[in-house]
Amino acid sequence: MLEARLHAALDAAGNDALRRRVLDVLTVYSPASVGLYWPLSGEFDIRSVIAAWLAGDGARRASLPVITGRDRPLEFHVWTPDMAMQVGAHRIHEPTSGEVITPDLLFVPCVGFDVDGYRLGYGGGYYDRTLAGFRAAGKVPVTVGVAYEVCRIGTMQREAHDVPLDVVVTEGACYPGLL
Repeated sequence: MLEARLHAALDAAGNDALRRRVLDVLTVYSPASVGLYWPLSGEFDIRSVIAAWLAGDGARRASLPVITGRDRPLEFHVWTPDMAMQVGAHRIHEPTSGEVITPDLLFVPCVGFDVDGYRLGYGGGYYDRTLAGFRAAGKVPVTVGVAYEVCRIGTMQREAHDVPLDVVVTEGACYPGLL
């Protein structure tokens, strides 16, 4: 699947289609703030879409995850496209500063996903802990998985801690088909 993801990430037409779907999500949900991710190899690079979205309204805010500990939920620090970044845990770029917020809408990268919104990540459990923490605090963002269609798999084996996403967008579809 990794090789297929890497190939999909190089497909200009597929990336354009996925970019449009991300914009559709932003239009439908109209969040004031979003959480995004710093892309790793083979993941859709959402940063330019979010930068354009931010430019459309000065009141909008974006945030990136910061890993504060191996077994802790992620913190989402306010991010702007021109701010200083540092390489954090797992070689993931993160803001060097910024207010911690709970985003209204959270874009989540998917290594794999099923049509019921369950995702396969990298195995650290960071997003599951983070989503559970948001729910416990009564601050539940809309969760949107971002993946390439080649990452869709049959029904995934689920564990008690797995939290399904509200929507998953790919270059070919939106699951569960809300957009």
